[in-house]
Amino acid sequence: MSKQPNVIVFFTDQQRWDTSGLHGNPMGLMPNFDREALLGTHLTHSFTCQPVCGPARSCLQTGLYATETGCYANGIHLPEDMPTLAHSFGAAGYDTGYIGKWHLAPEEPVSEKYRGGYEYWLASNVLEFSSDAYNTVMYNNDNEPVKLPGYRVDAITDAAIRYIDDHKDNPFYLFLSYLEPHHQNHLDDYPAPDGYRERYTGGWLPPDLAALGGTAHQHLPGYYGMVKRLDEAFGRLMDALKSLDMRDNTIVLFTSDHGCHFKTRNGEYKRSLHDASIRVPTLITGPGFTGGRQVRELVSLVDLPPTLLDGAGIPVPEPMQGRSIKPLVAGDAASWPEEVFVQISETEVGRAVRTQRWKYGVTAPDKDGFADGGSDRYAETSLYDLQADPYELTNLIGLDSHAEVAEAMRGRLLRRMTEAGESAPVIVPAEARPGGQRRATREETLQ
Repeated sequence: MSKQPNVIVFFTDQQRWDTSGLHGNPMGLMPNFDREALLGTHLTHSFTCQPVCGPARSCLQTGLYATETGCYANGIHLPEDMPTLAHSFGAAGYDTGYIGKWHLAPEEPVSEKYRGGYEYWLASNVLEFSSDAYNTVMYNNDNEPVKLPGYRVDAITDAAIRYIDDHKDNPFYLFLSYLEPHHQNHLDDYPAPDGYRERYTGGWLPPDLAALGGTAHQHLPGYYGMVKRLDEAFGRLMDALKSLDMRDNTIVLFTSDHGCHFKTRNGEYKRSLHDASIRVPTLITGPGFTGGRQVRELVSLVDLPPTLLDGAGIPVPEPMQGRSIKPLVAGDAASWPEEVFVQISETEVGRAVRTQRWKYGVTAPDKDGFADGGSDRYAETSLYDLQADPYELTNLIGLDSHAEVAEAMRGRLLRRMTEAGESAPVIVPAEARPGGQRRATREETLQ
């Protein structure tokens, strides 16, 4: 067996963090995730840095913020010369493979120059259009259409297990990208496997969806059914590794590109600063990440690429803007940032920072979220106290009782924007309004 660990990314699409039992969901949707998180390393506060499909994927492939990759909105392809994880792993002697949804090319099928350096290819640029729940069609290395049998989650998982079995004699890096639990676009529906939607009709509603409604009552049963089948697929993948005697030499990352708010925060399902859009379930297991570790520091999607390279013993390219979580796994959080930074596009040109206690957001009112990657002028729009209001139902921006908090968070945001390569903008404070039961203390503004 090779001393170099294999690396697998199990990547879901549009999955809320609170689908996991470890985050309070009582529906039993993710027993395999919950078990592996307890055995490996559970990133309890994991966030996307861009709550849109294509931009988030560009960040995870490169370790750069979307304003640096240039892919700040869907439909912008990853530059052909942009270094990716596949390039780093390939240069270290790994076989590299990609299976599933890509969403970073200007064409369908995807020609080799737009595949981000991956050698093995069985994918579709926009899987929601090339396939349906029971009609999985992707394209191989020769851009020939391949129709795979079974429910789409199972079809992709079967392909992944075949890849693992075929590549067990050499270290490999496999990126496995599902569409589920993303909606099927042409139906605006969440098509679960037959019989699964019915299991969860009338099931538990997260507090934000219970309060705000949206399409949750219509869509959540199917969404839960999709999550259940994904977790079963994750269990099958881990079983395959165990049966091939590869578990102890394979790093597995489970994460998602963004969450889902079911049209409660804007006209669709993500693209907002709320935890429903940006917080995702994340675990890492395998060599260097075992032992039931719980990382409670705030971790961003851009931190995962350097973590995978670091875990495999491969030097992290200097341009990467994220940082490896290996020190956190070892218990060293001294230099870890206290906030995560989020860029928002399409529904708005927005920016946000989140600490353990506070969430602060700004929007560029005169900019087009599809045409403009950023702005030199923003207006304050949001401030949430996540300790008192974890599901962000009461916006405190502008309240005189929280003026010092807003000021402190404004400074954090400006610092993080410039660290990410953006120019420091003008941020116009929200119009002051009286209110609040008490004035926030100075100590609270620092949390």
